[in-house]
Amino acid sequence: MAMTNGKSNSNGKSAHHHEGHYYNISQLRTELWTDLKLQAYQLARKKNKIEQDEGKIQMNRAFKTLRDIEQYYAFPGLDLLNVLNDFLKNDEFQILRNSIKEVLRLLVSEDYRQDPESFSLAHLLKGKEQKSVPDQKSKRRYFEVLFVDKLTSREEQVISKKLAEVRDPKEHFIYQLVYAKSFQDSLIALVANPNIQACVIRYEIQFKSKNTKGILNPFVKDVLKYDYEENPEYELGILLGEAIRQLRPELDIYYVTDNAVNSLPDSALKIFQRIFYRKEDAQELHLSIIRGIKDRYATPFYTALKEYSQKPTGVFHAMPISRGNSIFKSNWVDDFGEFYGRNLFLAETSSTTGGLDSLLQPTGPLKKAQELAAKSFGSKRTFFATNGTSTSNKIVLQALVEPGDVVLIDRDCHKSHHYGMVLSGAYVTYLDSYPLQKYSMYGAVPLSEIRERLLVLKEAGRLDHVKMLLLTNCTFDGLVYNVERVMEEVLAIKPDMIFLWDEAWFGFAAFTHTFRQRTAMFVANKLCKKYKTEEYKEQYKKHLADIKASGQEVPRMPNPELVKIRVYSTQSTHKTLTSLRQGSMIHIYDEEFERKVENSFHEAYMTHTSTSANYQILASLDVGRRQVSFEGYELVEKSIEMAMLLRAKINDHPKLRKYFKVLTIKDIIPDQYRQSGLSEYYHPEHGWQRLENAWENDEFVLDPTKINLHIGNTGVDGDTFKNKYLMDQFHIQINKTSRNSVLFMTNIGTTRSSVSYLISALLKIAEQIDIQFDSLNPEENRILQDKIYSLTDQAPPLPDFSHFHDSFRAVAGIPGGRMREAYFLAYQENKCEYVKLTSCQALMDSGRELVSAAFVIPYPPGFPVLVPGQVMTKEILDFLQALDVKEIHGYRPELGLRIFTDSALNRHQSGTALMGAAAAMAGLGGTRKGKSTSSKS
Repeated sequence: MAMTNGKSNSNGKSAHHHEGHYYNISQLRTELWTDLKLQAYQLARKKNKIEQDEGKIQMNRAFKTLRDIEQYYAFPGLDLLNVLNDFLKNDEFQILRNSIKEVLRLLVSEDYRQDPESFSLAHLLKGKEQKSVPDQKSKRRYFEVLFVDKLTSREEQVISKKLAEVRDPKEHFIYQLVYAKSFQDSLIALVANPNIQACVIRYEIQFKSKNTKGILNPFVKDVLKYDYEENPEYELGILLGEAIRQLRPELDIYYVTDNAVNSLPDSALKIFQRIFYRKEDAQELHLSIIRGIKDRYATPFYTALKEYSQKPTGVFHAMPISRGNSIFKSNWVDDFGEFYGRNLFLAETSSTTGGLDSLLQPTGPLKKAQELAAKSFGSKRTFFATNGTSTSNKIVLQALVEPGDVVLIDRDCHKSHHYGMVLSGAYVTYLDSYPLQKYSMYGAVPLSEIRERLLVLKEAGRLDHVKMLLLTNCTFDGLVYNVERVMEEVLAIKPDMIFLWDEAWFGFAAFTHTFRQRTAMFVANKLCKKYKTEEYKEQYKKHLADIKASGQEVPRMPNPELVKIRVYSTQSTHKTLTSLRQGSMIHIYDEEFERKVENSFHEAYMTHTSTSANYQILASLDVGRRQVSFEGYELVEKSIEMAMLLRAKINDHPKLRKYFKVLTIKDIIPDQYRQSGLSEYYHPEHGWQRLENAWENDEFVLDPTKINLHIGNTGVDGDTFKNKYLMDQFHIQINKTSRNSVLFMTNIGTTRSSVSYLISALLKIAEQIDIQFDSLNPEENRILQDKIYSLTDQAPPLPDFSHFHDSFRAVAGIPGGRMREAYFLAYQENKCEYVKLTSCQALMDSGRELVSAAFVIPYPPGFPVLVPGQVMTKEILDFLQALDVKEIHGYRPELGLRIFTDSALNRHQSGTALMGAAAAMAGLGGTRKGKSTSSKS
């Protein structure tokens, strides 16, 4: 991103690079090389000796800055940088200009990955002449290896030469070495350089880097938090391995030592793929590096499907489309085959043998593919799903929740969870998110709301019935929970709570260290290890003593003797990572899975999974896993960079600011949930604000890849803006809308070109709106101003969940509703009736309770305003009457709202009372121990 502070001035002199105006090192590095190219072009045109000397001084400063960065990359790296610097010293300005131009081209295009000769001086001098693009079969996979040791330049050259000598020139994988001399330099390299895929660590290394205070400091200071300066050098190798496992867990790590294996701690054997001794030769190290890459590169199911598609087969089974036989021989639909290509149909089969596998009971390549996915995402188990995360959610709920179990669930979650509650027969306890009235959207559920609800259930003697907490992380609009804090506080009250985190929009977060700490699997792994340590057990004893002394009753730390980590995550892989539509994964970290869940999970999985699973979706999940194993870190960081670029472009452009505003962190997250005080990611004057502290500590953070654009000042509502402007005119697809906003989202497929196209479209829309406004007469302008006022200042108040009718409460006065009963009672048409919204208030004023017989879901915002069995309130009615959206599922304008008749409710309530009395006599009902502190259920 080209910011004012980072560009050359009108005289060609590079301005000071203010790191706050660059989101990451990659952006800064590209800008520095771009500046260097401009300086070289200007220097090559200078004829005056004095001007040339001034230009050389300026370029020497630029080389010095670049040297601090390039030491962490193989290309161009310090060697080529020194060659370029020599051209400058020798006044070879034309060669210097052409060489820098070629380096920048190779960097931006990434062509250096395909051509090892890119690293040579001869290549730079030759330029890009007579270069050919390799075909897919001959394409070589390039990566870099970080070698950590206190080596001289001569020793580095010797190691590079030895490893080069043992390589097979026909090898599919090629690599270059990057050297780091210290613990801190290694971490800087791993943050800066996504090409690094393996690390070789010498056991005796120094700690300090000489490069922690310079231009890179803002980007790396968060990972330089380790305080090991006083540790002896022989300990630092293993400590570095542990740090890498936290920062870049996908990498292969190798350890080189002189010590005997029995002298190494057990942790070393878990951290490193292999431990080498100095006397072992370079060939073993090389082969191990290549083997590690091959293992991660493997795609068991995709490879099996490719191989199967090339076998000659006879099809005497289902699917005429298999092998393309019904397509390519057709006189009428052969164009379908031409569009998709032959391989798609060659790989279409009903077979689960012949090298393939069954999704319902995998034993071969699908089993291996799922195991590799579990390793990549940090779970104990991962299951593929081909029906989307809607089905994944229902599988988990049916597997874990029995009729009568109490589930705490955020009310504005995806509709699949609400229907899952019906299927499972759970007693539903809805949790309210904080409202964002001005933007007609909800935030997330505060931790205080969750704790309060659990304590109400505990006081009522119902805590044993509570089975699960279900939350959406992150939400449509980008709200992300502090997963660790939520789980710790909840487990302190109920140590066996099951957590289902709907991460449909957050699958990418596992592949960058800042976001990973707020994912379900990372936190589950962390807490499982933490609670087993003696250190934690001592902390818990001290905590009990402290709360006893202060008179508190409820611990805020989980009991290590009772706590069980039971965490499930559902992810729409196709939403944020590479997968065909409906590709989804279920990740599990449950200490009780084998003992309590395995059988029921497989039954639920078979209930909801097709016996004819789509092999192309499964293959894409396998390939998507391979991709994130190698370039997840790079691609996710780039997607975040694109989001930040989009925010900056809109904020910086006066014409866009006139009508559009990117909602900031403070717009979406109230102050009390932002302990860090971070209020926005980007400020036009101060540049980028670092987000690491907020993501580590705040109760809620905002996913920067979700960009909410407020459009109220256009006088156009979100749905019209989406369809009439973005889609119809520019074919731009967006995620969702609210009454006065539209939501854009960047992902690993977003490019700079995509961002530029969107900015261009918004500028053209702003120009159209300017013309429309200028053409209005006074009366039309008054109407427009009223519309703008309505969109910006008169948003209908968002209602909270009311309560279930007494007929459908689990226990009178206690949170928990029997929504399944209400749902199926509505199947009986004679027990339902329709009432117009305009008649509802009069009926409620007369004392009648109006109880919904259906899910009523307006789009936007896309969550149920009413669920079966829920009582209508004035707030809900006002919201429905104020809505100006066209799409409301479960509501028929010509008939009205579907509700239960009074007679149906009375009969059902009488039957429920009899059942409740019988249950109480049998000791099955919950008992009320104290006065209710909540009327919600």
